[in-house]
Order: sequence, then structure tokens, then C-alpha cells
Amino acid sequence: MVRIRTRRYPTKRRIDERLLLVYLITLVAGLVMIYSTSSMLAEARFGSHLHFLWHQALWAIMSLAAIAVICKLDLAKAAPYSPLAFLGMLVALSAVFLMPERNSAHRWLEIGPMTVQPSELFKFVMVFFLAFSLSNQKRDIGDTRQLLRRYGPLLGTGLVLILLEPDLGTTIVAFMTALGIFYLAGARVKHLAMALVPSIGAAAFFVFVLGYKKARVLDYLVSVQDPLQGSYQVRQAALTLGAGGIFGTGLGDGRQKLFFLPYPHTDFAFAAMGEEIGLIGLLVVLTCLFYILWRGLKIASAQPDRFGYLLASGMTL
Repeated sequence: MVRIRTRRYPTKRRIDERLLLVYLITLVAGLVMIYSTSSMLAEARFGSHLHFLWHQALWAIMSLAAIAVICKLDLAKAAPYSPLAFLGMLVALSAVFLMPERNSAHRWLEIGPMTVQPSELFKFVMVFFLAFSLSNQKRDIGDTRQLLRRYGPLLGTGLVLILLEPDLGTTIVAFMTALGIFYLAGARVKHLAMALVPSIGAAAFFVFVLGYKKARVLDYLVSVQDPLQGSYQVRQAALTLGAGGIFGTGLGDGRQKLFFLPYPHTDFAFAAMGEEIGLIGLLVVLTCLFYILWRGLKIASAQPDRFGYLLASGMTL
């Protein structure tokens, strides 16, 4: 059972111009904000105020090239190779533990001059694999035992490897994305809840018993009640957002990025953006992101087959 009724459209493929336009606007705005919030840090750390901008621009160009290539591919013909790609990702996730530790974690593979994070690629390959596998109409997605027996070991291995890096955030995102695809494929809510409950317990054990990110989680709970009672980072983020007000201080005029706010271009990018573009600017950014989500799901519902529907939905999620 598919949750969203699909409609048959002409098979000729075309690019959704509105989605592409909003994506490009968001991409350019992101590059502008990265430069504005990171230039001082880049100058102090690397001797070039363009360091982070060039790095992100390279990935942006690669993403556009990937989009151009994928638009030319027949993904349905490549789908049968997705199980092999999934197994390859499990190998890559295992290989990160052979790499030197960075920031108390094993998350990256160094391939020549490039650094790749397999856990990020895993999410896309997982979606491709699940879309192909669950598009088989003969597969009874309502059978809990078949669901666990077929997908539990594979997905569980990947998620555990990411968790051990350790990267709890990416583990949660990948797990929830998988649940979303199962739901759209017709899995019963009660069966998905049966998988969700023990997973929450495992995450709680990892955080509160083994101590991973325990201080950050407790700090978050405190900051929900009063941001000014949280850690230094949380307090600075709250002050940064407050300084922006409704309309912001203007691009390049934020003060908290002057080494008051830690990681203004990554972990606290939203706060740094809020200071410079204000509440109105943040609402525009969020509107663009929600439009991409809505448009992606709408495109998914228009796919003529189950594989295309699940693939487009999963990539959007």
C-alpha cells in the first residue's frame, strides 16, 4: 500500500525548473553566508579569508555536476546494482576505523587530496537500495518477521558502524529516513513503532550509560528552559540570534563571529545567519527549505512507478 496516490505522467523526463531555481537560490545564499560568517576565522587559522568559501564552493560545483550526470542516467537500470553498492558502503564505513582519529572520531576516509565522509554517502545509497528492494510488488511489507529478517541485519550493521564512529546525529537521521521509506512503502505504523522503541532505548544507553554526548544532551535540556543557563556555546548562540532582531545587522556586519561564537559557519551557522539577516531573512531561508521538501514530495507522488516514487520520496526526506 502506497501512502500517496501516484498519477501516471508522460515518461519523457524533464527538470523541474521551479525546484531547480529555489535550490540554486538556497545554494548561492549558503555560499554567501559561509563567506560572511567564516572569513575572520579562515584568515586567522589558514591565512586566507576565502578558505572555507573555496572549500564549500568546490563541493557545490561537484553537486551540480552530479545532478547533471544523474539527470542523464536511467536509474531504473542501475537499481539492480544497488545491493552491491550498499555492501560497498558497509565496507567503506568499516574502513574509517583504519584512518587516524580526528576530533575524537573515526568518520572520514582520505582519498588523495580529498576527505570523504562515508556516513553521508550511506544515506543516499540506503535510499536507493530500499527504493529498489521495496518496489518489488511481491514483497509483503506488512509481514513484520520478513521485514526484520530481510532488512534488519543490513540496515542494523550500517547504523551500528555509524554509531560507533561515533556519530549519533547521522545515525538518527538515517534511521528515521529508513522508517519514512518503509511507511511510504506500506508498512504498518505499529510495526514501525516496534522498531522505534528499542532504538530509542539503544540511543539512551549510548548517551547516558556510555557517556557519548551526555554533557551536550543535558546542556540542551537545560537550555530549553533558559538559554542563558546553558553552556557557553548555547549562551553565545542565544545572544547572537537576539542581536539580529527582525531585520539583522546586515551582511558582513555581525559581531559574534569575531571569535565569540564557536564554529559560526558550521555548528552555529543558523545563529550567525540570524544575526546578519534577522528573523525575516531566516524565515525566507526556512521557506525555501520547506518548499524544496514540499516540491520534492509532490514530484515523488507524480512518478509513474513504485520505484520512482520511493526513490524520490527518500531522497527528499
